Amino acid sequence: MPFEITHATVPTPGGVSEAAVVTGPGFAFVLDGATATGATTGCTHDVTWYVEQLAGLLCAQLLTDSSAGLREILRTALTVLVDGHGQTCDMTNADSPSSTVAVVRERDGSLDVLVLGHSPVALHRTNGAVEVIVDDRVAYLGSYTEDAVRGYRNNSTGGFWVAGAKPEAADQALTASIPLSQIQQVAVLSAGASRLPERYGWSWPRFMVELSESGPGQVIGATREAEACTATGAFRGRAHDTAAIVLCRPSEPAYATEKVAETTP
Repeated sequence: MPFEITHATVPTPGGVSEAAVVTGPGFAFVLDGATATGATTGCTHDVTWYVEQLAGLLCAQLLTDSSAGLREILRTALTVLVDGHGQTCDMTNADSPSSTVAVVRERDGSLDVLVLGHSPVALHRTNGAVEVIVDDRVAYLGSYTEDAVRGYRNNSTGGFWVAGAKPEAADQALTASIPLSQIQQVAVLSAGASRLPERYGWSWPRFMVELSESGPGQVIGATREAEACTATGAFRGRAHDTAAIVLCRPSEPAYATEKVAETTP
């Protein structure tokens, strides 16, 4: 079943985008830089370079190896990337450039989903329910000092995983497969684009209907407005972040848009 795809990417205000959005025949993904700004990485490359390189390699794997599972595809892309710049860069540094990953792929009548790091995928089902697949391990760390987060990154002992210097991180990704017949639309998001439901009180059904009716750019605009009205320090982490959204809808939806809209609180 072909998809209709719309997307938008907006950098952190006053900064550059650390996200990559790629769509292809039957797939779409969002990558978002996960290394702290200004960190000493031991790498000659910056986070933007890393995200762009991983995007190209991941796209190539999705185009050429449709029979492989998404974890295998991500692991192969990471292995090639690490091998390519490991000769000049310190791959043992916990702050090496890294990225979150959120992928959807149509295969054999189902939608395959993979998420690694806090970049969620929101599925709006044909019955009106919204299911969010999110890797939220970073929300349960024992401490959030810079040193503590460095120790938790890509650490199986109470830590969290991102796509970085360890290709085996791909094996820690969350995956799911959902029949396409059950899906009205799906949103692939960076963490900076999921703040309306995660921070600012929107329900996920409201968020998905707004995406459908207004488009990704307008939803990111609403996010920036909410951030501008938020007191400094009200939430942990960055006040603003790169926001990227890909909205995928089957070209022949199995459920009427009007019916979905009725679920909005």
